[in-house]
Amino acid sequence: MLDYHVKIGLVPLRRDCTPRPGAFNWEIAEERGRKIVAYIEEHYATENVSFADLKGVIDVETFYAERDVEKVANHMRAEKVDALLMINANFGCEEAAAQLAQALNVPVLLWAPMDDRFDPDGMRYTDSQCGIFGISRQMQRYNIPFSFLNSCTVESEKFAEGLDHFARVACMVKNFRGMRVGQVGMRPKIFCSVIINEGELMQRFGLHVIPINNAIVEEKFKKIMAEREEELIAGEQEFLRRYDVDDFTKPLLRRIYAFVLLFRELTEEYNLDVISSECWTSMEKITGVLPCSAYGFLLDQGYLVSCESDLHASITMALLSCASFGKEVPCFGEFTVRHPSDENVELLWHCGPFPYSLHREDKKPIIYVQCQWFEAREGTYTVARFDQEDGRYMILNGTCESAEGPFTNGNYIWGRFNDLDSWERRLVEGPYIHHVVEIRGDYTREIQEFCKYFPNVVPDSMN
Repeated sequence: MLDYHVKIGLVPLRRDCTPRPGAFNWEIAEERGRKIVAYIEEHYATENVSFADLKGVIDVETFYAERDVEKVANHMRAEKVDALLMINANFGCEEAAAQLAQALNVPVLLWAPMDDRFDPDGMRYTDSQCGIFGISRQMQRYNIPFSFLNSCTVESEKFAEGLDHFARVACMVKNFRGMRVGQVGMRPKIFCSVIINEGELMQRFGLHVIPINNAIVEEKFKKIMAEREEELIAGEQEFLRRYDVDDFTKPLLRRIYAFVLLFRELTEEYNLDVISSECWTSMEKITGVLPCSAYGFLLDQGYLVSCESDLHASITMALLSCASFGKEVPCFGEFTVRHPSDENVELLWHCGPFPYSLHREDKKPIIYVQCQWFEAREGTYTVARFDQEDGRYMILNGTCESAEGPFTNGNYIWGRFNDLDSWERRLVEGPYIHHVVEIRGDYTREIQEFCKYFPNVVPDSMN
């Protein structure tokens, strides 16, 4: 499963001015670096973010010499950091900074705290902002992607927001590299639009597609039905508590819930992060039921499943979930029809795989002929899709606001876009299809920044 925790290495930098320290006073820079690190560790650690510092690694706890690159890199590897925050305690050291970033190959955030000491005699002791320009140029020469936070105080809202934004991007990068995607069953013959290049995903990004054929599904499904009756009864009761269920579906609820147990078992057995599954042709023939409503259960339990064999959609779900630190649950809704009277509102719909937690609280969801029926709650939604053509990978992204629209079946959001004609044209001209992923909140900034760390993934912003 996805890991929503990131550890950030805190690396204060100073300029080594031997034998003439002059304006770049060592003691001031080192004291400043230690104070900033202590403040960050005390005020910005959360359940999703922790830190590693240089205590016990360098006597002064401030990085300034190329000779210490290997020592610091080994320490950060031992700490298993997912990202680095480089803090210019004074002008900094561009050579050491770039070499450390190259050695670790993790997302890097460059930041210069506000220069705050100006003596009456005109002496300045830090020039932190000035040095960040040299460090960024050296990063560019090394072809090292990096993120940047404008100069500010460590106590400011700007810093808090910038660090949080960077940590979310680091979570996306961490989980994307080496992601294990379970491919359950083959795509339906008519779904040519969801074809992927498995080898290319592995070569370019280290993603692993784990095929799981339907013989395994059938075997595990039968075993669950035969041996796990108590869990199936509990699942049946939970369905009846959450939904108004039609008489046709009631006798099938235990079989539908068996998919919840099945996909959890597959995730654990094959060490999967997300799953892309065939859902409405062979799956129904094997089990006698549709899995759509079970997917809603799984999503709320942290098991991300995309339907209709759309593996690129499952990757998109993972990225958006990481951008929210797992606090919001993505859903899989496609561009379907335009609003009958509002030219910028579109129906984002699917037959019934939305997470239950997303339903409007003023209306009880129903299950009709095995599929969930409910409208998603109000709010701003990020709309995105990861896709490719001729080796060019892109992430279409933008936002919409929920809107009022006609009642319809299945799961849906009526989404108001800034320019629906442009979205429609972009989807048609590609390299996309009508399948997109939605998540509550605006994570377009995170998507843009994420793409910095993968030069062959282009952010395609519609905002």
